[in-house]
Amino acid sequence: MATQLLPARPLLAIACLLLGTALGGCLRNVQPIQPVAHVDLEHFMGRWYVIASIPTFLEKDAFNAVESYALRPDGRVQTTFSYRKGGFDGAPKVLHPIGTVRAGSGGAVWDMQFVWPISAEYVVAYLDADYRQTIIGRSARDHVWIMARTPRIPAEDYAALLRRVGELGYRVEDIREVPQRWPDAP
Repeated sequence: MATQLLPARPLLAIACLLLGTALGGCLRNVQPIQPVAHVDLEHFMGRWYVIASIPTFLEKDAFNAVESYALRPDGRVQTTFSYRKGGFDGAPKVLHPIGTVRAGSGGAVWDMQFVWPISAEYVVAYLDADYRQTIIGRSARDHVWIMARTPRIPAEDYAALLRRVGELGYRVEDIREVPQRWPDAP
């Protein structure tokens, strides 16, 4: 009976070795997103329009997406993410995740918690000097957000931000522009 098990063991060992090598290779290729050196959190707070993203499943049909931040007394960041589902007249949706700024990150890396105890990495990967445009990324390269203080940005700014997203290791072809229509928009 022992001789019948021998052929299966080498196959199982080879399969485990191949799987381990494949997974290890994937993990080695994931480099952390480099955050900006420092974020003045008080200056960063306020309204940010989502210009484009590689969206989460919640955002796939988002219109008029806006992310707003407010510092809480405990130092965490109260976030309000609002959008219209499926169109400009779609059902309004609002989420209220809490951001916790990671110690030693210069304010540039947050753990965003939508549901306790699960949190997601949130990295300020680009922020212009005037705090008017930003790129938020994740080291997993699964989601990214291009945001601005206005619902529209110049085409050359958008192109430059897309180039930056590509330089971060994202597939630019996966980016979806978020439709924004505001009556008081510049």
